[in-house]
Amino acid sequence: MSISKTLIADATGWRRMLHASPELGYQERKTSDHVARLLQDFGIEIDRGMGGTGIVGTLRNGDGPTIGIRADMDALPIEELGKSSYKSKHKGCMHACGHDGHTAILLATACHLAETRNFNGTVHFIFQPAEEGLAGARKMIEDGLFERFPMSAIYSLHNWPGAASGTVLINPGPMMASLDTFEIILTGKGCHAAMPEKGADPIVAAAELLLALQTIPSRRLSPLDSAVVSVTQFHSGEAINVIPEIAVLRGTVRCLQKNVRDKVERLIREFVERLPGGFGVKGELIYEIGYPVTENHPDFALALRKAAVAAVGEERVKWGGNPSMASEDFSFMLQVCPGAYAWLGTDGASPSIALHNPYYDFNDDVIEPGVALWTSLVEQSLPAIR
Repeated sequence: MSISKTLIADATGWRRMLHASPELGYQERKTSDHVARLLQDFGIEIDRGMGGTGIVGTLRNGDGPTIGIRADMDALPIEELGKSSYKSKHKGCMHACGHDGHTAILLATACHLAETRNFNGTVHFIFQPAEEGLAGARKMIEDGLFERFPMSAIYSLHNWPGAASGTVLINPGPMMASLDTFEIILTGKGCHAAMPEKGADPIVAAAELLLALQTIPSRRLSPLDSAVVSVTQFHSGEAINVIPEIAVLRGTVRCLQKNVRDKVERLIREFVERLPGGFGVKGELIYEIGYPVTENHPDFALALRKAAVAAVGEERVKWGGNPSMASEDFSFMLQVCPGAYAWLGTDGASPSIALHNPYYDFNDDVIEPGVALWTSLVEQSLPAIR
């Protein structure tokens, strides 16, 4: 297919503008304004405010089926350390996950399809806020996304360091893990650090519990199960000569199967209820269910694979690789509407910086294959009447 080089240059400009002006989840007001203006310039209907700052652009061309394509818009609370000319102007905030690139790809796709109209049906271009831990996808669903904009399928992509630029990676099942979070409050008895026998030390109990939790994936689950239990915060005490009353552990749980997810929660509860007692300490668990597994529907994954082969060539499409233990809130949309999710490789002549890194920058060379992928998907899913 022929995609205008001028359009790709424009999309690169939009991407870099978004990179310089990042906004955190549910605060994407200027980003949303920019997306809305461009969609209107393309002649596309827009609906604003879904999920707070979300936008749905609708392009109708005939009475065929309806599909949706989603891009996320939010940035991360990270101070950018790169040196590009379009470096973030907002202190402590940057596009460290490439959502600026996802947004630019979908905008360019909308522009291209509005001009070519080589399809029969309707496409909803969904620009979602707050993917980074704030469940913007769920908020859009709660606001009536699929009731107001019925669609037979929904699709999304994410740029993927570690894969060659322009390659497309798709699985027929799980792509990314579930994400749950926990907080463990250990309450002992404070005392002078020189007289530990007069208290009940929650720090020692917390240290033992931290290590015990690591035995869940290694000893309590089958090696064939997929789970990661990570304690990421340990807070306790203020004075150097005082054994404190309370210690707090926080962390995440990631799984690829629901039965494993349920078992890990149960095992964490058992450890928290039983282990601290041996130290005279009481344990309390606050367990928050978060993002589901991002699991492709097999038939729609095949449709996305077919579109990818047409767009970038069969040799650049990877089918059935290992899922990632990272998470993605597009999973909520796939629970409501069938569809599929793909990764778009970003490694150029040298490997890409990892996602969520203060030096990360989206590879603009993958904008064109991204637009080609979405265009191919629309034209194959909604074939034009000849």
